[in-house]
Amino acid sequence: MLTRLRQVDPILVQAVIAAALSFAHIHDVAEAAGQGGWKAWAYPVSVDVLLAVAWKMMRTRGGAAAWFWFLTAMAASLGANVATSGVMDLSDPPGWLRVVVAGWPAVAFLGGTLLVHRSRDAAKEGAAGLSSTKPQEAVTEPSANEATAGEDAPPIEPQAAPESRYLVTYREAADALGVTDGTVRGWTYNGKVRKFTSDEGGVLVDLRECQRVRGLRPAGV
Repeated sequence: MLTRLRQVDPILVQAVIAAALSFAHIHDVAEAAGQGGWKAWAYPVSVDVLLAVAWKMMRTRGGAAAWFWFLTAMAASLGANVATSGVMDLSDPPGWLRVVVAGWPAVAFLGGTLLVHRSRDAAKEGAAGLSSTKPQEAVTEPSANEATAGEDAPPIEPQAAPESRYLVTYREAADALGVTDGTVRGWTYNGKVRKFTSDEGGVLVDLRECQRVRGLRPAGV
């Protein structure tokens, strides 16, 4: 038992405690602003989900939209923490706080929807850019183990980095090609698909290389 406790990451413990406190503060502010019952608990969930989605987008694709919604969610969380510090009488909250709390669900829904659709549209745009140049013929899904998928494809020759519109995450490439994340990762491990690092430190792959390994070769080649 003691050995397992020593293996627990103290940073993870700190993060869990901080998240729990922030969660409770947002709940208290929502409840004080007139959002009682289950609605008060839904507010911190919406803030944390928007924060997580925006952070993931920042790490994988970046962009001003991801930063904007990340800072918006962070401001909502930080504002709730400050509001519960005693600087505001939550037993009789001001009218502007009630308006902000009541309008937050619409803001969170808009931000989450835009971020999710932006991620999917980026993958579809890369796939559409390839299919619009030459007709392609599809082959059946390879049945080999994911770690060795694409083994028959020739190695990628050194070349210049592709255009940013073709760089996608593992998940986006998998969704565009109808395979799993593990399949795309297996291609990178075998050296069949190159890996690129985004400005935020995330891993990206060239969608055209993935299609070549997947077996979607241009007709006549």
